[in-house]
Amino acid sequence: MSLWWLADVQVPKRVGTLSLQDLRRKVALTYDHAWIASAQGFALSEDLPLQTGLMLPAERDTAVGAVDDARPDQWGERVIRLLERPARLSLLEYLYFAGDDRFGALGVSLHPDTYVAAPTAAMPTFDGLADMHQAVQRVMAGEAVSEQQRRLLQPGVSMGGARPKSLMHIDGASWVVKFSEGGELDSPLIEHASMQLARRCGIHTADTLALPLPQGHALAVKRFDREGVRRLHVLSSHVALRAAGEAMGYPELAQLIRRLGHPDQVRAQQQELFRRMVFNMLIDNTDDHEKNHALVRGADGFYALSPAFDVLPAAQGLGYQQMRVGASGHESSIANALSQARAFGLTDAQAQQTVAEIVSQVAEWKVVFQGLNVRDSDIDLLAQYLDGAHLREQGASLNR
Repeated sequence: MSLWWLADVQVPKRVGTLSLQDLRRKVALTYDHAWIASAQGFALSEDLPLQTGLMLPAERDTAVGAVDDARPDQWGERVIRLLERPARLSLLEYLYFAGDDRFGALGVSLHPDTYVAAPTAAMPTFDGLADMHQAVQRVMAGEAVSEQQRRLLQPGVSMGGARPKSLMHIDGASWVVKFSEGGELDSPLIEHASMQLARRCGIHTADTLALPLPQGHALAVKRFDREGVRRLHVLSSHVALRAAGEAMGYPELAQLIRRLGHPDQVRAQQQELFRRMVFNMLIDNTDDHEKNHALVRGADGFYALSPAFDVLPAAQGLGYQQMRVGASGHESSIANALSQARAFGLTDAQAQQTVAEIVSQVAEWKVVFQGLNVRDSDIDLLAQYLDGAHLREQGASLNR
């Protein structure tokens, strides 16, 4: 298969050749000489330097470097298995069937010299929301879907994560539409409210819309890998940190920003990341793994944090974050967050002031959630965690 650069979708540029290696358990990349020599050519990630030869991932069941972000995640693989039913389902097939609307600016073609994406239906509009929801429910139940339902699900198979989702055009822009997996909480509406609360904390978030359904809501998240018709190259923090040989942690990501970001924006970007880390701790968002953070490549070749996304309480009270926080590892504590403040370009006093600002805003979470019509029963359940002893102690610790 061939790999393509689609930033200018009118003139796709061939990047190289993808191949299966190591008993078909790894996807490797070989850059084309023309891509290496081109003024547009660049290293797709730090572990894919612009050089000739076959480049392999270290781990099995993954694609090399930035190519790994172009393949589907758990939900997308599930939909492909149900809808496409190909004779073989290696990582290459998953990459191909992700189609043309995949995340980021890379594309995959079966043709060596022409970009021809896997055929998919046109992206639906808001009018198709109810049918899309029904199609999602059928996939979750392992039931067959109609051709119409297939067309509603196909465009969104490359969007990451395990939660059910698809793509939709709203007011001429592309949005990811996420659905609840069931359960007692209206998670999509809670996520919308959490994103609004994050904005009050000075965090740059993706635009969201809560879309009413007969029961509960869906959540629309505006794509940050698109600027009009232009596609943007995006690296998940998982890929970026792995490429740099770094541990999966917030301080490590802050230092990676120092190297990959524009010099004039590094300090602001690092402080933004610190805000996100502290906010995630204070709202019990313990699903803040490295695939829920991303870096977007600008036209100048520098990277910047994407808008925040996938931010909501886990409602589990686990007391640790998915990414390393500080000197005490993954522990969810203000003391741990402050322990390596200088890695985020902050003095101790600045870090404490930032935490105090976020604590004061998060204290008003019930008002924000009620104003967005989150159900009283959901607020009562969340209060066990957001107002629980552990997080309450974190706020109080600032005054000690």
